[in-house]
Amino acid sequence: MATDSTAPAEAPKKKRRVHPVDQVPPAGKLVALGTQHVVAFYAGAVLVPLLIARAIDLDSEALTMLITADLFTCGIASLLQAVGIWKIGVRLPLLQGITFATLAPVIQIANNNGGGRVGLQTVYGAVIAAGVFTFLIAPFFAKLIRFLPPVVTGTLITIIGICLIPVGAGDAVSDPATHMTDSANWRWVLYVLGTILLIVLMQRFFRGFMATIAVLMGLVIGTFVAWLFGDASFSSVGEASWLGFTPPFAFGWPRWDIVAIVSLIVVLMVVAVESTGSVFATGEIVGKRIKKDDVAATVRADGLATVIGGSFNSFPYTAFSENVGLVRLTGVKSRWVVACAGVIMIILGLLPKLAKVVESIPAPVLGGAALIMFATVAIVGIQTLTSVDFTDHRNLIISATSLAVALYVQFSQSSSPTTVIEKSGQQVDVPALPGVDQAMPNLILQIPFSTGITMGAITAILLNLLFFHVGAKGPAVAGGGAITLDEVNTMTKEQFRETFGGVAQNVDWVLDRAWDQKPFEDVHDLRSAFQDAMLTGSDAEQLELIKAFPDLGAEDEAGELVAIDHKGLTHLEETEHENVVNLASAYRDHFGFPLVICARETERYDRVLRNGWARMDNAERSEKSFALIEIAKIANYRFDDLVADANPITSARFSRQPELS
Repeated sequence: MATDSTAPAEAPKKKRRVHPVDQVPPAGKLVALGTQHVVAFYAGAVLVPLLIARAIDLDSEALTMLITADLFTCGIASLLQAVGIWKIGVRLPLLQGITFATLAPVIQIANNNGGGRVGLQTVYGAVIAAGVFTFLIAPFFAKLIRFLPPVVTGTLITIIGICLIPVGAGDAVSDPATHMTDSANWRWVLYVLGTILLIVLMQRFFRGFMATIAVLMGLVIGTFVAWLFGDASFSSVGEASWLGFTPPFAFGWPRWDIVAIVSLIVVLMVVAVESTGSVFATGEIVGKRIKKDDVAATVRADGLATVIGGSFNSFPYTAFSENVGLVRLTGVKSRWVVACAGVIMIILGLLPKLAKVVESIPAPVLGGAALIMFATVAIVGIQTLTSVDFTDHRNLIISATSLAVALYVQFSQSSSPTTVIEKSGQQVDVPALPGVDQAMPNLILQIPFSTGITMGAITAILLNLLFFHVGAKGPAVAGGGAITLDEVNTMTKEQFRETFGGVAQNVDWVLDRAWDQKPFEDVHDLRSAFQDAMLTGSDAEQLELIKAFPDLGAEDEAGELVAIDHKGLTHLEETEHENVVNLASAYRDHFGFPLVICARETERYDRVLRNGWARMDNAERSEKSFALIEIAKIANYRFDDLVADANPITSARFSRQPELS
């Protein structure tokens, strides 16, 4: 059978675009970028077992076991979160580490049950049970995402960054392990500022791969300089074994204590909120919208990683904010980089000698890099908060109060006295535990006050519930305070037209299209509805909207200005007013619709005149676009006036644009 040679060839399949999160860098870059994550993460990863070991009187051999087990399970947890299996893992570049929120309850549980190795058996029983509970509760926790609007997540991300900055600053102030004399204190500053300067210069003058490993190079060069000055030592590397593995349940089979289990369940629910904040921050950075399923997958991975941690002699896990900041700083969005870091950590957990190399980085060098990374986390939170409508005073109270409470708890902790632990044969000062949490009468009440991040998260969530969900009718948005947002959401189309007609010059199609976007979650959502409606109308509808506006300078029979937005023009002299009227007439004759200018954004009469005559040279289609932009500005100011008149707190707190004079 003959074929038709003229038949069109089959069109080639369009290549599917791979999101940067799923892209796999070349092997060399993958290892270098993964190593950078490990180096940035290492100090925070080993600090928790160091503090726990000292507080529960563990021997040095047990401490080594905790550190290697920690690294090994951190790697597994990171692979779960970054690579994912089934519905476990969010598949974003999130490196997992032991959460600091577990410090106080783990130490108290261990000491209340015999201390030392014996006490850890009860700890691991509670860790495993709490991990199972977290895994099972994940889909239900994800449904609570509606209680985590941008004002909560943005505030939480900002708090995470700000509360972690003192951790980096603590390393940046000094490195007691080096036993520097007072005369050598200047070198601490050299290491900190030098590391920061190296990172900044590499970000400024290098492109591509070299810019992405700026943090790693800063740490390597900073450590080398410290070694030249005699402030970095690799002696502990030679003392460590090449191979070492801590088997599961190395301290004995877990014991089950109901009080301990409940305590850690409470902690992990708070940690789940903290992890959610890190996921939203990472989603913001890499350009992926976070959905309920993503939150559930994150919490499942945290739960499973915690079960594995309890089985392999470690503790509960969460996303490390240091590495969220590193993703933002380097711009490397691939989750496979974090997966590579996870593999490296597993290897470090099996090779104590290699782990000691990373551990030998001087604290001031690491602190300099940490300061930048923690600050970038705070900036991500501030960026999230820019989408929040702070003209609604409730959002202002939620964010400000949560930040204040978080910093109160954090600074109270950081002002606590220090204690001394042994690290690599050296005496090292580390923050002691007493703080605000220790003033609480029992363990359950101590948990929320264990860290500023924890307390800030709880405060933001509770205040959001109080202001927006518990008996709330929404903010007053119209009617001099008589009409609330919830009442707007129940309005008929006719009621909506009557209430908000002035915002859109009483043009029905704009009002109806805005009404169709109900329900409105907040005032910002309501404001956006009018803007979207105006800018999405057909050409005929938009021309109708433009023609609904009066001519610039038009007056009624009593000599009052018809345009309510142009009150400043009432102060013009007779000649000046005639010039405005002549401009408006010439404009209408030329284009067939009125000249619309948002006079509130123009400071002087002559600028209004110059602006109008300049627009006479535009093409008609371009001029329609200019007119619509001005109308959108006018509608925005009218909406501000409407809400401010209805909400006296908003009116008192936020100044308005100056009128035209």
